[in-house]
Amino acid sequence: MNRFAAYGIIFLSIALGGSSLILFGAFLIFGPCSILRLHASETQVLIWDCFLSILFFIQHSGMIRTSFRTWLSASIPRYCHPAAYSIASGIVLTAVALLWQPSQTVLFQLHGPVRLLTRAFSLLAIIGFIWGVRALRTFDPFGRVPIKLHLSAKELRPQGFTLRGPYLWVRHPLYFFMVVLIWSVPELHLDRLLFNVLWTSWILLGSYLEEKNLVAEFGKEYDYYQKTVPMLLPWRGPAGRGQ
Repeated sequence: MNRFAAYGIIFLSIALGGSSLILFGAFLIFGPCSILRLHASETQVLIWDCFLSILFFIQHSGMIRTSFRTWLSASIPRYCHPAAYSIASGIVLTAVALLWQPSQTVLFQLHGPVRLLTRAFSLLAIIGFIWGVRALRTFDPFGRVPIKLHLSAKELRPQGFTLRGPYLWVRHPLYFFMVVLIWSVPELHLDRLLFNVLWTSWILLGSYLEEKNLVAEFGKEYDYYQKTVPMLLPWRGPAGRGQ
């Protein structure tokens, strides 16, 4: 792959991945801004929204499977896989944010100070998410690093197991803050309840499945980490093992 094509992929990954995250964040905080209204029944709306969620789950979880990556290697170099993953995720996540159909059934609405409290939780969740990303230091959501290293004829070094920031409190702080953001809503419609239940369940399942890969990668070190640090809820004090 020439340099022009490589940087084109990086640009596309940042553009689609970054814009989808902004749209999805707005969706979580302010609700759906559907560009296409189906004018369907409540049942049809929920079925459609469920379809959008499952579509994202399949794409997001399916593309990280070894079998899929092996198949993808026949047409796309491995160093481009993270960027391709970011591009595909950006497309599907944008579809979720823009095509989600709102329900007319309101389950509850909060007012006054309690409503402001939910917004405060949303803000804290966003700050916490940024804290978790900064703690990783090597966070590369758009797959830029493997491509740039390839262009420089360098190899990607495996990252060691380090603990800092919110990772001293929970093993999956990004998931924790995402769940807080998902549920910090001042009003709950039926479609949002469906979203919250589906996406929280998917995050919980993903956490357990990810743990297996981490144990396989880091062995006894991560096994000890599992025993001393909670997975999602920070009910213990921080582990005194930051580096």
